[in-house]
Amino acid sequence: MQTVGKLMKVFVTRRIPQEGMKILTTAGVCEVSLWDSDEPVPRADLLKGVQGAHGILCLLSDKIDAEVLDAAGPNLKVISTLSVGFDHLAIDEIKKRGIRVGYTPDVLTDATAELTVALLLATARRLPEGVEEVKNGGWSSWKPLWLCGYGLSGSTVGVIGLGRIGMAIARRLMPFGVKRLLYSGRTAKANAADVNGEFVSLDTLVSESDFIVVSCSLTPETQGLCDKAFFSKMKNTAVFVNSSRGAVVNQEDLYEALTSGQIAAAGLDVTTPEPLPTNHPLLTLKNCVVLPHIGSATYSTRGVMGALSAQNLLGGLQGTDMPSELTF
Repeated sequence: MQTVGKLMKVFVTRRIPQEGMKILTTAGVCEVSLWDSDEPVPRADLLKGVQGAHGILCLLSDKIDAEVLDAAGPNLKVISTLSVGFDHLAIDEIKKRGIRVGYTPDVLTDATAELTVALLLATARRLPEGVEEVKNGGWSSWKPLWLCGYGLSGSTVGVIGLGRIGMAIARRLMPFGVKRLLYSGRTAKANAADVNGEFVSLDTLVSESDFIVVSCSLTPETQGLCDKAFFSKMKNTAVFVNSSRGAVVNQEDLYEALTSGQIAAAGLDVTTPEPLPTNHPLLTLKNCVVLPHIGSATYSTRGVMGALSAQNLLGGLQGTDMPSELTF
């Protein structure tokens, strides 16, 4: 540990929950430099801010590549990201330089699973459309077929990626009376039995599911996974939901599938880019519900994420255990 007077420099790329800042400012081991804004740090300011840093606390929106690592210089010991995803980090480069990485898995699982179920229900039961009709005077008398959607009871749900979040989503969906739960991924999961999960090929999952939930991580294999061929295998009554990463979906192909009636509806909490431009074609569709990446947005979850990212950073600075260290 550094002696007092030789505080280690830390650059925090955005305002983070106060629970995290409090831990950093009272630890007595680091001097915190903060990009004091709710908006992402511009690239030039990021490169300037990390100079000489021993630690960086960043967000998903910050691309931490070789240029940033070079700008930081040889002092850099640790990168702590306030996220469960780490596709914004140049992992090979970071590993090569022996820099430790902390992230925030587990703590956002429940919040993200809840939001995914909410998005699925909102999309399937056309809630945003309904709210709009009430506001614009479209609600007249009760009509037997007006605003009809799709229910979970007796349905087949397919989860792509039955990891922590995928499993938490599945657990929440089962009480709705789901008949079959299919999942695909690299390997069968032992705990899938808890939700009567059937391990199937991606093709089987796509063609047999009434609801498809994407909760895999973004990798070279999953980039653009949900494309024209994927949507063409779905039922035309099926609902597609993505709360993983925007780049898993080819949005042009999704737009085509939604406008042609190839699939019934889609709900997205993640897009490419983020934010999605307000003139994006997907935003013109009634059968597409887009949320602004709020999967983990509960007060308590964000507070815990802030605290965990700070604890990870301190562990890396002091050469001690990090509560959630990414193992390469």
